[in-house]
Amino acid sequence: MLHTLSIRNILLIESLDLEFQSGLNVLTGETGTGKSILLDSLGFVLGWRGRSDIVRRGAAQGEVIAEFSLSDGHPAHEILSEAGYSAEDGLILRRTNNPDGRKRAYINDKVCSGELLRALSETLVEIHGQNDDKGLLDVKGHRMLLDNFAGVTEGAAAVRVAWRDLASARKTLTDAETKLEEASRDAEFLRHSVAELDELSPEAGEDEMLDTQRRLMQAAARIREGISKAHTAVSMDGAEGSMSDAIRWLEDAAPQAGGHLEEPTEALGRALSELADAQRGIEDALSALDFNPSELEHLEERLFAIRALARKHKVLPDDLAQTTEAFRARLLDIDTGADHILELQDAALVAQKTYDTLADTLSQNRRAAAVQLDKAMMAELAPLKMERAVFTTDVTDTGQSGPDGKDRVVFKVATNPGAPSGPINKIASGGELSRFLLALKVCLTSRASGLTLIFDEIDRGVGGATADAVGRRLANLAQGGQVLVVTHSPQVAALGGHHWRVSKSDDGKNTLTDVRPLDDSERVDEIARMLAGDTVTAEARSAAEVLLAG
Repeated sequence: MLHTLSIRNILLIESLDLEFQSGLNVLTGETGTGKSILLDSLGFVLGWRGRSDIVRRGAAQGEVIAEFSLSDGHPAHEILSEAGYSAEDGLILRRTNNPDGRKRAYINDKVCSGELLRALSETLVEIHGQNDDKGLLDVKGHRMLLDNFAGVTEGAAAVRVAWRDLASARKTLTDAETKLEEASRDAEFLRHSVAELDELSPEAGEDEMLDTQRRLMQAAARIREGISKAHTAVSMDGAEGSMSDAIRWLEDAAPQAGGHLEEPTEALGRALSELADAQRGIEDALSALDFNPSELEHLEERLFAIRALARKHKVLPDDLAQTTEAFRARLLDIDTGADHILELQDAALVAQKTYDTLADTLSQNRRAAAVQLDKAMMAELAPLKMERAVFTTDVTDTGQSGPDGKDRVVFKVATNPGAPSGPINKIASGGELSRFLLALKVCLTSRASGLTLIFDEIDRGVGGATADAVGRRLANLAQGGQVLVVTHSPQVAALGGHHWRVSKSDDGKNTLTDVRPLDDSERVDEIARMLAGDTVTAEARSAAEVLLAG
């Protein structure tokens, strides 16, 4: 429920604080006093897109604050919770606007986006008027309105889930069929490639190992001759033999040398031992460099084959083993693909059957609810002096499935029996349209969601007993809730539980709009003015008192 609306420097309003009540709240005033400014201000704080030049001329900033109370389970709580806000102590919306168009919005003094305000507004306020173009007159919303009336919102949600599941099953099947078709076109290439790779069977790191061995073999031919010469130089035919002879000669002479040859003999012995180590190392090197030329040829053939396959498949040599497995997996998909497609087709058929069952049940419930809504509407139209009008909820099978089922729902009317019927916004006009909208709203609020309902001159074009009937329907609609009505009808105003008058003043420099609550005597004067015009007579006051007395 909307409790307070505070407006600062918006259009013709300098400062205004309104406290609304539950039940039927009426706002009256002469034409042009600025009643629409209140709706503009409320729409602004709710994030609705409207006129941009709303800041009062000369003011540095415009501001609107709206305070709402939310019952437990109100749908606004879920929206607030998902966005990280809380409204346990009430909900205060505030929005400011600068003359340059910059806007800022707050929820309980915490900055928020305009999108969040607009999402909240759908759960807080609903405005209806003769020129309503997005609520009851919007054909796109008729299906949802009927679902709410029928109490099948859970069924509609189940259909949406089934539709998503069906769409997912269809996409999975299509993707699998496309993948199989593409893979099948490459089957021959894949089989040849796998056979070729399996025959070669390259291993990770093999390319580097073979390249190292190849370089060593190529270098061996150049260095082996020098190593062989070195081996000869240190062998018995070279240094080893000479050193052995020297040691033998020194040992023969040592007994007569008086100990002078012991140290050189020992040194030569150590050198001969080191020379033996060198000789073994040289022999090992010669052995390592000893290979058959055909081995180099075989090694090069394998190395070049690995690199050729890597270039062919545009991968690194070390990735060939992984490529082989990938090709093998694609072949497996081809070989088992037909069976997999059959499984996916079965899954899609099950999803289609589930969707059809839920959608058909929803359609049946909608058609049954349409009959009930039509009966309820006819009962409401009679007191509104439209007993000859015909209202029909047209539920038709579109022949196409979708997330909301298979139906198109349109509210149609015929103003007289036998007259052609059509969408409510195309056939009805003026006062008829206002009464159709009011009757429809009364019927649809049997399962209301706690909205504050605002009717902007919904009674335009009607008067007398019809206006009285409109007022009584509005009063009934306000029971247990909150309805705000902008009206020019004294019959409607007299039925309000709370009454505000909108007026405009001009001091020669500035024009300002003001709104103030009326007490009982002031209500008599205001309704008398609405009955008589500029000159309020005693008869008009008496008539006003009669209206207020009910």
